[in-house]
Amino acid sequence: MSEDSERARFPVAVDIVALTIRDDALRVVVVNRRKAPRRLALPGGFVFARESLEKAADRKFAGETGLDPLPLRQIRVYSKPDRDPRERVITVSYLGIGHDLPDPPRGTAAGPARWIPASGVLDDSVPLAFDHRDVLRDAIAHLRAAVEDSTAAMDFCAESFTIGELRRVYELVWDVTLDARNFYRKIRNVPGFIEPTGTFRQTSTGRPAQEFRRGGAVRLETPVLRPAS
Repeated sequence: MSEDSERARFPVAVDIVALTIRDDALRVVVVNRRKAPRRLALPGGFVFARESLEKAADRKFAGETGLDPLPLRQIRVYSKPDRDPRERVITVSYLGIGHDLPDPPRGTAAGPARWIPASGVLDDSVPLAFDHRDVLRDAIAHLRAAVEDSTAAMDFCAESFTIGELRRVYELVWDVTLDARNFYRKIRNVPGFIEPTGTFRQTSTGRPAQEFRRGGAVRLETPVLRPAS
């Protein structure tokens, strides 16, 4: 058998893991597929012949969710021959993060889209089509590592935020409870991570909370390490 006859010929797809924090939960946007397999799935689809992976990811995310574009970062490739029951498909996953993203408009091309708690997918209580549970699990594992030594956690925050709000992002991403005082000391000692806005916000406890914004750092000189479980 010649090398040409053995050359692989199959479609390439993209799948997008879009995450936000709403109602005090880490949530992922999913699409209710109108075609088989008729299950919830991550937004995504096939790449056109003259299209880059990045363009395809932007197109499928907008077309299937109706949401505004998000900055997307490539996570990994999935190539198991039986990952799609219809035919052999290789897919490339992307991760996007946004602050308190809105509900998707109804009636998108692929089917109704909505936000669901990521925890429900990870614990198998909400099944997804194809290998999309693995895609989500790997994206969150990537995120959990990324927030240790980068400013990725602030992608979930508004332009100005309190230390308590930033701590809650870490708690939801890592699925842990953090000591407020220890977290404050760690964050304030990371060069270039955050800077004060000079404003304060009234809180329910009566003591105003200082507001901060993103600092100039992209990578953290002093990592914010996840507590040992």
